[in-house]
Amino acid sequence: MLQQIRRLQIEDEAYFAAMDTGIEDDYIQRIFHRLVTDSNRLYGLFSDKQLVSLAGFSVYAKRYAMLGRLRTDRRYKRKNFSTEMMTYMINEAVQLPGIHWIGANTQENNYPARRVLEKSGLTPYISLHGATASDTSALTTGEEIWQPIHDLQKKKGWINQAYINNHAIFPYECYYSFPATEDLFTEENLQTWEFYENPTSTRFIITKHDQKKYDYLHVAYPWNDITRQAGLWETITYAYRKLCRRTKKPTFIWIDLTKEEAKALPANHAFELPSPWILYGKDRKSF
Repeated sequence: MLQQIRRLQIEDEAYFAAMDTGIEDDYIQRIFHRLVTDSNRLYGLFSDKQLVSLAGFSVYAKRYAMLGRLRTDRRYKRKNFSTEMMTYMINEAVQLPGIHWIGANTQENNYPARRVLEKSGLTPYISLHGATASDTSALTTGEEIWQPIHDLQKKKGWINQAYINNHAIFPYECYYSFPATEDLFTEENLQTWEFYENPTSTRFIITKHDQKKYDYLHVAYPWNDITRQAGLWETITYAYRKLCRRTKKPTFIWIDLTKEEAKALPANHAFELPSPWILYGKDRKSF
């Protein structure tokens, strides 16, 4: 049996279509052309010219490689292909100039994927619910909306204080959080993202537009008192309604919550709380 791992190109889409992954309406099929171009890569393990396992990674902020998209043909399960693919991708990512962190995200209830990541040497960082909703009425009480921040230096000051100096995990995109470094916070991002500050200048939030399957107002809030800050949810609701007027299509709020934060939500909250996503990773120098 002749086996080969190689980087996939757009003309390899037919090989993926022939795989029996058991996943209906797989998003990889819909956006295959995007996953093999620009900052995205897909790799395939071929056995006798048949694609039997697939995985890939995307580069964020020119410094972070996020592994994922692991698929194996069901007819070839239990052959350790997933671990082989993950190890190969890590080696590929390590060789890219500028990459200083390599990681992966998988849901807590996906035990096979977690075993693969741990066998590949990645370490768990944090477990977060990708909580989504379109109704925040259970959390609003009519408080005043926080003040927008427009000054770039003030935005940088908050970022340094809340994320970079604390080596905190920053929700860069929906599904994709990273250990905070200056690379994530370009001036373009800081000017595009909306910042709001409470009246006592002790709290702030970031809201940003993200697009996955749907449009989202992605909220970054670096404290664990999400149900105890006056005006927080009024501000989120204000930013959400403003975004809805722009998108004019199904749009939702997305906020990343720890298990403790999710438990603190009121009983009548409208958030969907899927199985938490566990962020795994490792600094490049550790490989």
